[in-house]
Amino acid sequence: MSDKQSAIGVSQETLDEVALSRAEYEAISERLGRDPSPLELGLFGSLWSEHCGYKHTKRLLRTLPVQSPRLLVTPGAENAGVIDIGDGLAIAMKIESHNHPSAVEPFQGAATGVGGIVRDIFAMGARPIALLNSLRFGSPEDPLNRFLFHGVVAGISSYGNCIGVPDVGGEIAFDDSYSGNPLVNAMCVGLIENGRMLSASAREPGDLLALVGADTGRDGIHGASGLASRAFEEEAEMRSAVQVGNPFLEKSLIEACLEAAKLDGVMGMQDLGAAGLASAAIEMAHRSGMGLRLDLSRVTRREEGMTPYEVMLSESQERMLLALRPGAEGEVFALFRKWDLGAQVIGEFTRGGNVLISDGPELSAESPIDVLVDAPEYVLSSSKPDWLTKMQDEDPARLPLPSEAPAGVLLRLLSSPNISSRRAVFRQYDHQVQNNTVIPPGGDAALLRLKGTKKAIAVSVDCNGRLCYLDPYAGSMIAVAEACRNVSCTGAEPIALTDGLNFGNPETSDVQYQLTESVRGIRDAALAFGVPVVSGNASMYNDSRGHSIHPTPIIGALGLLEDVNAHVTSGFKGDGDLIAVLGAECAWDHPGGLAGSEFAAVLHSWTGGRPFIDLAFEVRVQMLCRRLALEGIARSAHDCSNGGLAVAVAESAIIGGCGAALVEPLPERWDAAMFGETQSRVVISIRPDRLGDLLEIAREYGIPVSAAGTVGGDRLRFAEAIDVSLEEAGRAWSAGLAAATSD
Repeated sequence: MSDKQSAIGVSQETLDEVALSRAEYEAISERLGRDPSPLELGLFGSLWSEHCGYKHTKRLLRTLPVQSPRLLVTPGAENAGVIDIGDGLAIAMKIESHNHPSAVEPFQGAATGVGGIVRDIFAMGARPIALLNSLRFGSPEDPLNRFLFHGVVAGISSYGNCIGVPDVGGEIAFDDSYSGNPLVNAMCVGLIENGRMLSASAREPGDLLALVGADTGRDGIHGASGLASRAFEEEAEMRSAVQVGNPFLEKSLIEACLEAAKLDGVMGMQDLGAAGLASAAIEMAHRSGMGLRLDLSRVTRREEGMTPYEVMLSESQERMLLALRPGAEGEVFALFRKWDLGAQVIGEFTRGGNVLISDGPELSAESPIDVLVDAPEYVLSSSKPDWLTKMQDEDPARLPLPSEAPAGVLLRLLSSPNISSRRAVFRQYDHQVQNNTVIPPGGDAALLRLKGTKKAIAVSVDCNGRLCYLDPYAGSMIAVAEACRNVSCTGAEPIALTDGLNFGNPETSDVQYQLTESVRGIRDAALAFGVPVVSGNASMYNDSRGHSIHPTPIIGALGLLEDVNAHVTSGFKGDGDLIAVLGAECAWDHPGGLAGSEFAAVLHSWTGGRPFIDLAFEVRVQMLCRRLALEGIARSAHDCSNGGLAVAVAESAIIGGCGAALVEPLPERWDAAMFGETQSRVVISIRPDRLGDLLEIAREYGIPVSAAGTVGGDRLRFAEAIDVSLEEAGRAWSAGLAAATSD
């Protein structure tokens, strides 16, 4: 090392490699009372990374509501959130991103994202019962974005189908802000029976630490500190930081770990995800309030000559840590051998607060655990940028009426990549495995029966990044509202949320404002709905090509339906039914609803205005929707969101195979009337003899209802403006995504 490097402790090149700032390095040296060793520097780089340490989000995340009588685990304390749903059952749930790996290697990045979130769930002792994904890509006109899209979808389907967990839903959106930096957020829910929930901790000093599953290789080193905790440099070669998955091994690991969870000698379980052993083992010891002694010579390796640094930071997939009672290893290891899986004791929990890492007799590091896991917390700016004020002040009413006829506009929107059917993607996923899926992908939310009970759970993910870009506070409230609205449209009551925060460089003032306001919006919406945020993930530094992505706080919602037979779906059911709109005094929107709309983007290439939502009103609309489902009044229910009322009605007609007619005359601003996206509206259908019941119940909740039209025939007729065949509309909606993404 040169004199210059010695004077400052470490070279800037080394700090860049582990994604630590000079100030952070100096803080580490001060707290240790010495300069860290090379291995310790790697540990700090991972544990203090944005991905593991949440440096820019910890203060904000502590403001999210976590109170609920159903909550069984303190959010952030374990691998996933856990919610009691009665009858001795609980649901584990979490969403997590794998954005940067998917940008580098889309197939493996997406596949291992699925594998990682599944391990978070069965680490709790929960059997994974459903997967969802929320995906974002740049414009499909760009060949790179099409390549990323196809690779990600193939990775998700390949891994998910092999492990036998149904992929039941999700969302896909396209916007130029995601070009070169796709968002790949995977959500998993799992079922815990008979109260057998595991913690990621040991019980007593002397408990053993066992590593089970795949052998350890060099894949994924610096994945947490390199890929996920700094902005992309287009010329950087990062493929070695992307993990490689083996779904068939993961399937065996699921079954072995769930079987092991029933053994008395298994005290706790922890997934090896980001930062590998460095994060999993050290955080497990910290959670246990104990020290840890690791002997890396016991770790079975795939490659020759691996150093302790590489073994600790490897992110090789399909690996788990188990805390075992001494003497239990024989029974536990026999179980893993039955599943053809490796298992080794690699350490033990100790009294005190240090982690001692050796490679055989040679001591490689001895570090205080509380310093390793205590990443700094940064205070963010909340100053609104001037450019955002200007965008919000733009008036959608100034948009000219399109020269294209309303029927042509409807067909264009139905075929747009952001609205058209996702069947081309969902058909690649096995959504019927385990035989619990009641509402498959393609509706507002998926619904799964819980065998042996009358209960069902509804799950959904949602976010409109364009609205969050225009107003991160209102847009994030809308993301919560839409995720819950999707669940309510099945008849289920929202009971828990998980959030995936996807943002650009948190060191910039604009992103700090977006992040601060977004978390505030999630908090206020969760409080309004009375549901806790039980788990989540933060992905920062989503920048490429010199710009940040739109702020995209993905919200996953869990709903509970006490009687699965009381559910409703989004498709119209039969000729003669009435179409009604909950939350609207008439069927027509005003120009303000065009703010951030798909119509404005597609027809005018314009994004501006100010999104708005009244949370108290939204909550009552959803309560009304669920009541109508419970009492059998609503025969269908569909969220009115992207594309506005005309698109929502057309989708319900196409899905149900029934035509529809809206009879109310169009106002002068027919564009806003049919395609505006004002919040808090649900399109339902009812039998004519239930109209009085609908109006009476709606008055109880103080919610306006518009009787907008009727179901029937084989055409879509909207006043005098639109008259197209259901077949033509169906072709546009069904073929749009495949056409946009074909090479």
